[in-house]
Amino acid sequence: MNRRRFLRNTALAAAGTIGVPYILPTGRLFASTGSRKVNHVVFCLFAGGVRNIESVHQNDGNLMPNMLKGIKPITSDIAGSMTTLPPSPLLNPLQEYGTLFKEFRFDNGPTGHINGHVTAITGQDTNNTLDIRNRTESPTIFELYRKHSNPEKAALNSWWITTSNNYYPLLNHSQNAGYGSAYGANQLTPNSFFNYNLIKEIEEVWNSTGREAVVDDLNGFLNYNFFSGDNALSHVKNTKSDTEQVQAWLNTMISRVKQGDFSNPWQIPGGMNGDMRNVMYAEEVIKEFKPELLVVNMFGVDVAHTNFTSYCNTLQYADYATAHLWDTIQKTPGMKDDTILVVMPEVGRNGTPNSIVDSNGRFALDHSSNDPTTREIFCLIAGPQGVIKQDTEISTVTGRAVDVVPTIADALGFYGDVQGALPGAPLTQAYL
Repeated sequence: MNRRRFLRNTALAAAGTIGVPYILPTGRLFASTGSRKVNHVVFCLFAGGVRNIESVHQNDGNLMPNMLKGIKPITSDIAGSMTTLPPSPLLNPLQEYGTLFKEFRFDNGPTGHINGHVTAITGQDTNNTLDIRNRTESPTIFELYRKHSNPEKAALNSWWITTSNNYYPLLNHSQNAGYGSAYGANQLTPNSFFNYNLIKEIEEVWNSTGREAVVDDLNGFLNYNFFSGDNALSHVKNTKSDTEQVQAWLNTMISRVKQGDFSNPWQIPGGMNGDMRNVMYAEEVIKEFKPELLVVNMFGVDVAHTNFTSYCNTLQYADYATAHLWDTIQKTPGMKDDTILVVMPEVGRNGTPNSIVDSNGRFALDHSSNDPTTREIFCLIAGPQGVIKQDTEISTVTGRAVDVVPTIADALGFYGDVQGALPGAPLTQAYL
C-alpha cells in the first residue's frame, strides 16, 4: 500500500491519530520446536550501565528495594538527595519470585551501550568493528523466535520498546540474508511517539495548513520512529487484521495521551522519568497484545557519567519500574503465571571513577572496556512457581550476557533449532 495514501487515510484522521506502518507475510513453514516452559518472555535491559557495587552488592545501601532483598539504609551523604517513591507494587522483592545471578558477566567485546544491547539481543559477542549506522549481521532474538517457532508467529507477538531513537530501533531485525525484516518485531519508541506536545503541534498544523505538507512531515516522523533511515520497503510486516488492531490501539493511546491519562499514573513525586514512562508504555502493549516476546530497555542511569548521586537516584526509579512491570504482568490475564521476566544491565561501570564531582562530593562513573568492573553485571530471572526456582541467589560467577538469548529460546521452545549458532547456553540453574 502506498505509504502516502496510508498516512493520509489513517495517520491524522479526526483529531490527529497516527497509524502503524507494518504489514506481514504469511504461510511460511518453520522448523520443529521443543516443549515450552512458558508462553511469554519479557526481557528488561535494565537502566543503561549499572555497577554491581551499587546494585546487588548494596555498598551504599539497598538502592533497589523493590527488586532486591536487604534492609541496609542508604548511605547518609546521599540519602537526602534520594526521591521518596511510592510503596512497592509487590508484596515481596522481585528477587523472591525467581533466581538472582549475582555475579553475571559481560565477558567479551567493548563495554559500550550499543555493544551491550547487540550482545543482549543477538546472543553474540561484538567487537570494535560494529557499524552503528546499520543493522547487525547477526539475527536478533525477535527473528530467531519468529522464524523457528512452530506454529508460525506473527509480528504482533513480538515487540521491541526502546527509550530513544538512537541506534536501538535497528535491533528489531538484522540484515542477515536468512532472516531480516520478514521475521522482525514491531518496534516502538513511545517517549517520542506518544509525545503530547508533538501531537498538539501536528493537530494545529493539520488544521491550519495544507494536509499534504503534514503527511510529508509525518512520513519523516514515522521514518525516525520506525525505520531509523532504513529502506521503508523492507520494514516489518503485520497481517491486515493485525495492522488494524495495532492502528486502533495507537489511536486509542493518542486519545488517552491527549486526555492526560499518562501524565503521572504511578503518582511519582516530581513526575515519572523516561525509564518509568518507557516501561509504562510497554505495560500498555502487554495489556493490549499479550505478546509472547517483549524486550524493553531503560537508560536513565547513564547520568552516572556526570553525577553519581543522580545515578543512584535514577537506579531507584529503574528498580521501581521493573517491579511495576512484574506487577502488571501478574495482573494481566493470559500472562499471569505464564511469563518469565529476565532483567539484566547491558554493561556495568568502572571501578575507578572519573574526575567529575557532584554536590555530595561523589565522583562520577564511566564504563571503559579496560576496567574489569565494567564487565560485572547481574541477571534476575523471575517466573512461575513450578518453572523457576523461587527466592534463589547464586553468588558465584555464573552466566554471561550471551546466555540470555539461549535462555529465552529455551523458555519458548525453539532452542534446539538455534543452539548451533549461539555461543551461550540456557541458564538452566534458574529452572526447577
